Amino acid sequence: MNTKLSPATRALLEFLFAHDEALQNAALLLGGAPALRRVQSLLDSLSRARHLTRKVKLDLVALYQVLSLENVGYPDTLETALFADLDPSEPMVEDICLLTDGLRDRMESIDKEAVIPVFDFELAA
Repeated sequence: MNTKLSPATRALLEFLFAHDEALQNAALLLGGAPALRRVQSLLDSLSRARHLTRKVKLDLVALYQVLSLENVGYPDTLETALFADLDPSEPMVEDICLLTDGLRDRMESIDKEAVIPVFDFELAA
């Protein structure tokens, strides 16, 4: 990783790479193949990152939206259909919650050290 990255950005990257497989599994489970492909593209982009590009920021917000069930409840979304198949008592549900919290915390840390917000959590995926 680039030494010019801020401590918060470095912490985000370390989190993503430490949990890359779990994030991919969660994305597939909650968002299907499109979400999985987007996470894989994100991880690939971040492996070469010198800074957080606009596309990387959008992909991070999209990942957060999938993990936080942003699109669940809309009848025509894949996320709603996939969520309906989940058993809330499964241990993986708690793991997904922990991943979601960890991602959000690291994204918020980046926003706190920035002059203007880096992430717009309201962005549409």
